[in-house]
Amino acid sequence: IVEMLNYFKSNNLDYILDQIDTYINKYSLSQTNKEGYLELREHYNKENRSPIVLYTLICYAFNNQIRFNSKGEYNMPFGKDRSSFNPSLRSKFIDFVNELHNKDILFMNNDFKKLDISKLKNGDFVYCDPPYLNTTATYNENGGWNKTEENALLEKLEELHSKNIKWALSNNISINTELESWAKIHNFNIHYLNNTY
Repeated sequence: IVEMLNYFKSNNLDYILDQIDTYINKYSLSQTNKEGYLELREHYNKENRSPIVLYTLICYAFNNQIRFNSKGEYNMPFGKDRSSFNPSLRSKFIDFVNELHNKDILFMNNDFKKLDISKLKNGDFVYCDPPYLNTTATYNENGGWNKTEENALLEKLEELHSKNIKWALSNNISINTELESWAKIHNFNIHYLNNTY
């Protein structure tokens, strides 16, 4: 994901869109062409692991999700009659890439415990979207996130707060009441979202 975001930030928007359109045309991708999707998925897994191929796959995958098997192969099923690089997604993508080009953002793929906050300053912002404790999902199938990891993240957020560094944490507190209690004890703002997929 970080490689993909850095790719979008460092390349010209028209070039990126041309690449996406090239793969869509080459594999005749649509909401109904499962075979084309599977061919592109095979191409990605066996020949070309570029961020733009992965992004194009995600656009046509079930619920636009990302999942890899134990061999590191992208294995999301086709998003029949649902997923595509449609005009609405294209417009949002254009807005997103333009924002990336206009902002000073650094994307990193590191262990959060190793984040050196001494280099952060007032005005910086740290966004965290960890696996949700007490859930089973494709991003946490192998049990990589546990109470120890959760507590270490909360300690890091407390440290950021003590240094006046703004942060946000995405989570599902309806199933993680301990997290909600922690936030309330520290007087952190909680924004409850009433959205569905």
